Amino acid sequence: MIRLLTFSTLYPSAANPEHGIFVETRLRHLLASGAVQSRVIAPVPWFPFRDSRFGEYSRFAATPPREVQHGIDVMHPRFVRLPKIGMTSAPFTLAQGAIGAARQLIRSGYDFDLIDAHYFYPDGVAAVLLGKALRKPVVITARGTDINLIPRHALPRRMILAAARRCAGIITVCAALKDELIALGVDESSVVVLRNGVDLELFGLEDIRAARGAFGISRFALASVGHLIRRKGHDLVIGALTELPDVDAYIAGSGPEEGRLRSLARSLGVADRVHFLGALPQERLSTLYNAVDALVLASSREGWANVLLEAMACGTPVVASNVWGTPEVVAAPEAGVLMRERTAAGMVEAVHRLRAALPARTATRRYAEQFSWDETTHGQLELFAKILRTERSGIPCHA
Repeated sequence: MIRLLTFSTLYPSAANPEHGIFVETRLRHLLASGAVQSRVIAPVPWFPFRDSRFGEYSRFAATPPREVQHGIDVMHPRFVRLPKIGMTSAPFTLAQGAIGAARQLIRSGYDFDLIDAHYFYPDGVAAVLLGKALRKPVVITARGTDINLIPRHALPRRMILAAARRCAGIITVCAALKDELIALGVDESSVVVLRNGVDLELFGLEDIRAARGAFGISRFALASVGHLIRRKGHDLVIGALTELPDVDAYIAGSGPEEGRLRSLARSLGVADRVHFLGALPQERLSTLYNAVDALVLASSREGWANVLLEAMACGTPVVASNVWGTPEVVAAPEAGVLMRERTAAGMVEAVHRLRAALPARTATRRYAEQFSWDETTHGQLELFAKILRTERSGIPCHA
């Protein structure tokens, strides 16, 4: 039995249940194999006030120090996020905040074999510092902007490359991220691609009439799902509605861009066709996917966007920007179409193209069924076992 320490700031809590749910989902499927145990350390920034006026910071303050989520023991130690220099100091404050919790686990009898870290910066860099202090091998999973955006900054890039040399293994969720790591100077042999899967039981076909009734949908409808931040491209979806007069858009998510997006919808005269739903739990998202005719994802950057497979598993095809790992997901007509250009006009053209050859919902569902979590779980188990065999043979598996 392999004993893991799962380490990431991207992990759900009672105060923020949708945060980093993709990390929890992969871990739950791994635990279901029966071949591993895990405890989770999911640090949160220290903040003194729970007042909701402080937004996400109030949720940090409300996060319990320790909790059990889906039978998994989760610790939330605090770390200091320093103003102005927070980006460069974060790996060090993160490691400092987590080391006590990790040692507490060991003292309690859970002497884990390996640290399974998610998101390369600052989490993966901090995990390597923990691994050095505790003499444990570290595996880091790269997920998206940690590789396709953050390395634009010189100091984080140097720390990412140093962590890549010192960790025992690297996982990327798509081939595009592996290619980018290699381009940055990471040894190709140290990187394994293990794409995210989709929960085919949680996301499935529902009664379409009932699903549409749940959201009051009566005509062709698009869903745009994700944090309301600029790089998700919700504004392109709103802009496209000016040339799609018989289409409504349902936006599921919360974030700092909500005010700007509402203003944009009003200024373009489409506010009556843009429905802001807020952040939805996964069960409600499943119903939304079933209710709409297509999911649209206009992101400028994505590693492996889980929402694409979630929609497909519900029989709903997608329209997506042709970026990073997305072409690896949208790779057949029954999956949907890729935008030829990432603009509102490009969205209009892609929606017209999809509507002209709309795939059967059963065909889209069958396409999604090839992306179960089984292959990913098997790949993780193989990698972890190989690393631990190397460690126990006395041959260092990291620099």
